[in-house]
Amino acid sequence: MIQNEIAVDQLWRSIRREAEGAVARDPVFGAALSTAIFDHPDFAHALAHQIGARLGGSPADRARFAQLARDAFGASPDLIDAASRDLQSIAVHDPATTTLLPPLLNFKGYVALQAWRVSNRLWRQRRNDLALLLQSLSSDQLSVSIHPTASIGTSVFLDHATGVIIGAFAVIGDEVTILQNVTIGRKHSEPDRAPKIGRGVLLSAGSTIIGGVSIGDFAKIGAGAVVEHDVPPGCTAIGVPAHLTNCPEPRVSA
Repeated sequence: MIQNEIAVDQLWRSIRREAEGAVARDPVFGAALSTAIFDHPDFAHALAHQIGARLGGSPADRARFAQLARDAFGASPDLIDAASRDLQSIAVHDPATTTLLPPLLNFKGYVALQAWRVSNRLWRQRRNDLALLLQSLSSDQLSVSIHPTASIGTSVFLDHATGVIIGAFAVIGDEVTILQNVTIGRKHSEPDRAPKIGRGVLLSAGSTIIGGVSIGDFAKIGAGAVVEHDVPPGCTAIGVPAHLTNCPEPRVSA
């Protein structure tokens, strides 16, 4: 849980204030904020617009996907609660920004994650073809492919988010940070076993988590590591194949 987390309506007021400040500082940039921010009554509508704008290849497609997202958010407010926590997590954990507007407008990993939340809901409604279409569009347009059957918590940050692949049935906990070119998937020999990523885990650039492995809470996976065995909580895994380092010292009972 993010410290000092704010409610969705307060988040939206903060975003609008940031947008108003951006208009005052740079009217040329501010002109783009009408359709992105000021034309919308709330955070859900603004986020749906971003999803449509990112995934749609034509005006009709952009309108269609934005409406699809609006319908999902209206029927499942928990999706917007999750999106709010994801956005606030970026402002807390990304050293490149401390505000909310830039990641909403510019961070493709954030939009890809929210598009996945919509596709996951569609899958659970048995609208599988439409869910897979959203996954395909996200892969094509954003270079982020997340299977609709994956399970992902909140306060999750896809940093840079180029080349991220999260396969079917993968489980990702809260407060996880995933950098670029990360793969989380099953083995062909074990199609019924997918990785489980615990809370607060860091998956560094180019790392691969493969098979029915468990990554413990607050573990770190080094850049380029290939993990095929469990990683205990708090440990760091590095190398190919990955080996453990920096594991917490076991507590000794008095």
